[in-house]
Amino acid sequence: MTTNEELIRVSNLKKYYPIQKGLFKKTIGFVKAVDDISFNIEMGETFGLVGESGCGKTTTGRCILRAIEPTAGEILFKDSGSFVDVSKLSSSDLKRLRREMQLIFQDPYSSLNPRMTVLDIVAEPLLVNGMRKHSERKTRVADLLSRVGIRPEYMNRYPHAFSGGQRQRICIARALALNPKFVVCDESVSALDVSIQAQILNLLQDLQQEFGLTYLFIAHDLSVVEHISNRVAVMYVGKIVEISETENLFAYPAHPYTEALISAVPKTDPELKSQPIILKGEVADPSNPPTGCSFHPRCIYAKEICNSIEPSLTNISEDSQKEHYVACHFALELRLKGI
Repeated sequence: MTTNEELIRVSNLKKYYPIQKGLFKKTIGFVKAVDDISFNIEMGETFGLVGESGCGKTTTGRCILRAIEPTAGEILFKDSGSFVDVSKLSSSDLKRLRREMQLIFQDPYSSLNPRMTVLDIVAEPLLVNGMRKHSERKTRVADLLSRVGIRPEYMNRYPHAFSGGQRQRICIARALALNPKFVVCDESVSALDVSIQAQILNLLQDLQQEFGLTYLFIAHDLSVVEHISNRVAVMYVGKIVEISETENLFAYPAHPYTEALISAVPKTDPELKSQPIILKGEVADPSNPPTGCSFHPRCIYAKEICNSIEPSLTNISEDSQKEHYVACHFALELRLKGI
């Protein structure tokens, strides 16, 4: 349940990777993995971030956690009633704040140390943050495992003894060990079977209600995002091209790229024939993006202005109580097909 109170504000976030060449590693350009994006996340909501592989979703999530250093921009996180800029915190302040911000990795097979038992894996954050008594850590781990659907008596087993879905539950327990406010779910169900995906999504929603969590849910599967998210942002080549409430975005997409993504979502009704939009050309190169709108070389609606002028992210909603931001010159003219 959202509170309409902001937990995170991201402003003009950039992450550029230098392209170096020659013996002296001269910088000849940059890969613009995240290129000047802004959004906010409210307390208690699930904010979905979608797009093709390589569009900058994971980089965005890791910049917010400062697992990687952003090139520029502001990342404000509400801590003890006031906002602090995560990008400017010292190491000691960042260590304290990281108790409030956690990450669930994409691959449950490689994100768990095969040489550590489940007890050691889930208890490690507790040990690092000062819980020295083994009995206290064991009690806390048992409680966490039971909450995520793993029997506590299995805590002395190693990760290889568990299935993919069980390993992801262990990853979730580890992320919740320090009672965080904010969790980045980095494609946390994409490596699982569809039936297991549903179980993990339902578990995440139950835990959100129980602990008052806020999620940044990163995915490329729009059907998963539709199920769990309150609002969705669509990324293309390092930029956000559309942000809206989930129901509105899927019913009335306003950016041609969003329309193409939605058209590729499998239909559950066998009577409905799926007609995915096949985009021409290739995804733009983030080290040398096109002029104007990055999507215009692949867009069937593109006109001359799209080639020369980059559209700004503008609110096109007619309802003053709602927001629907789109970066498209013709968002108000196009009538795109949703679900």
